[in-house]
Amino acid sequence: MRSEMELARLRALVPCLTFICLVTAVIGSLGAPLIPSIAAMDHVSVTDAQWSLTITQLVAAVATPVMGRFGDGPHRRTVIVGALALVVVGCVLAALPLGFATLLVGRALQGVGLGLAPLTIAVARDVLPIGRAVPVIALLSITAVTGVGLGYPLTGLVAQWGGVRAAYWLGAVASALGLAAAAWAVPAPRHRAPAPLDVLGAVLLTAGTASLLVAISEGESWGWISPRVDGMIVASLLLFTVWVVWELRTAHPLVALRLVRDRSVMTASAAAVLAGVGMYLLLSTVTRLVQTPSSTGYGLGQTVVVAGLALTPFSVGSFLANRLTPVLVRRTSPRTVLPMSCLILLAAMAMFTLWRENMTQIVVVMFVAGLGVGIIFAVIPGFLVRAVPSHETGSAMSFNQVLRYIGYAVGSALSAAVLEGHTHAGAAYPTSSGYTTVGLLSCVVWLASAVVAVLVPLRRGGKRTITTVPSPEHVGSVAEATPPSSEPGPVLSGLDERPAE
Repeated sequence: MRSEMELARLRALVPCLTFICLVTAVIGSLGAPLIPSIAAMDHVSVTDAQWSLTITQLVAAVATPVMGRFGDGPHRRTVIVGALALVVVGCVLAALPLGFATLLVGRALQGVGLGLAPLTIAVARDVLPIGRAVPVIALLSITAVTGVGLGYPLTGLVAQWGGVRAAYWLGAVASALGLAAAAWAVPAPRHRAPAPLDVLGAVLLTAGTASLLVAISEGESWGWISPRVDGMIVASLLLFTVWVVWELRTAHPLVALRLVRDRSVMTASAAAVLAGVGMYLLLSTVTRLVQTPSSTGYGLGQTVVVAGLALTPFSVGSFLANRLTPVLVRRTSPRTVLPMSCLILLAAMAMFTLWRENMTQIVVVMFVAGLGVGIIFAVIPGFLVRAVPSHETGSAMSFNQVLRYIGYAVGSALSAAVLEGHTHAGAAYPTSSGYTTVGLLSCVVWLASAVVAVLVPLRRGGKRTITTVPSPEHVGSVAEATPPSSEPGPVLSGLDERPAE
């Protein structure tokens, strides 16, 4: 018999997990719309302020598989509580008037919170009966989507009312409430052996990605062919090479790179990283354009609240795409739907390149882009599930998630670098041609994504429709995780099953 306290905690578990997903949405919304305000507050360039978004994605790329590895053992509850504690500290550091460097440290700590959603799913799958776990996981997925749509305008409103620091205080309060709820309601997992942690792999991945992002971010100011930029690029390539060799040889890799030998995994992963780059090229650029003064001749001159609202159609489009994608997959095929979604985004970026004179056009662009991104991130996991043995699903999803976060970080840094390259000396804002260049670059990225998507093989076999939740041992390293931010969950129906190995 369970005690009254245990029953109360069990009843509170689902609301607690849902609130934790909302916290990750709030943390995600503290990025792109606040960049111009951070630049003004801390007297730094917008390019430097862009690091407040880039560094969060960089940390998330490494923290997510690391947290998943720890969370797969007996320390899942400790990992969740500890991650929320780091997020609280990060929000407080960003909120205090201690300078831009401290704000970046705070934003880096907040990046740990972006790895929480997979762990909430692991808890639901572990604790709840199978019949209840399925709808709860769906609820957590929807919460991640709709939460971002609400988070952007909410943080924008708070930032306009009380300044940027007030927005971070909001994040601190939300994270502290999530921490208290997790400490009380989240149970310790059933006994299982702790999973070994690939420390060297995490260090190499962090260093390689950071070197690449610094080269992209500082290329314009240092000179694209300067020794410093070239050195950072060479260092990044060397670090990634060593990382790949190490991950292929170690017994317990951070991410299972051996799965990339499968052509489906390779092409789906390439599509994911390109999609991440294209997605954050758009998000980072739109929030700057909306807040650029109309006196520049092209800016829309809106507030940070409107900048947050401008991203809401993106979340709405992603949410609708999550509902539409199963129908599209059933009527065509995943291999048709994936390149089609890339072409939808190509159309959205072509619209942005040609028409961005008013908010109506921006809303249409963001809604169409949300549809495309929603379809992409709903379909890709299905290819991975079909391509690998069931016991390797978690590793395949983990690798895909890491690549996605790296794509986000590269897209964020790249948008800042392009706009800085179109900013005249002494000017506060780039020329309109900078936004045109970003639009054209994004079109190239989405065209490349469409080409890669066409190359994803589709083996023939028996139909596979997943209607149950995979067993808990498969969820540790991000596994079948809810995609972060505004991404919907995977659509697996209708995919041909690869024979078990």
